[in-house]
Amino acid sequence: MCSAGTRFDPRIGNNTMTTSSLSPAETGVLAQHQAQLAQGQFQIQKCQSCHQHIYFPRELCPHCGSDDVAFVTPSGQGTVYAVTTVRRKAAEGGDYNVSLVDLDEGPRLMSRVSNCAPEAVHIGLRVQAHVVVTDGQGVVLFNALDGVAP
Repeated sequence: MCSAGTRFDPRIGNNTMTTSSLSPAETGVLAQHQAQLAQGQFQIQKCQSCHQHIYFPRELCPHCGSDDVAFVTPSGQGTVYAVTTVRRKAAEGGDYNVSLVDLDEGPRLMSRVSNCAPEAVHIGLRVQAHVVVTDGQGVVLFNALDGVAP
């Protein structure tokens, strides 16, 4: 049984346990991805073996199992696949949309369209990704393309 702050360390090469001050979020591809977002950069991965694009970042390609994956900058353009509106009181920030967006490169991600009213977001809407950084944390949002009123 592991105590808090103790985890298996695969770098040691045996089954001993080690206490580390680094959490999994501070190492590996997730740390790279978060650092890129914090700098305002949106990147996805591309498998160098099967050439499929991957998002959310992983150590291995989910399509072929290869560990030969690299970060690439996508076009950022995509299409809203599904959308719902979360209703909130105006005093709590008002309504907002949650959207599933299919990137032109293939991956689907959950985000929101930030430059128009929730009721204006619809399936098939073309969007463009952008990164918003707040307090050193980046998040991928989308702007509607072509004539959607804010």
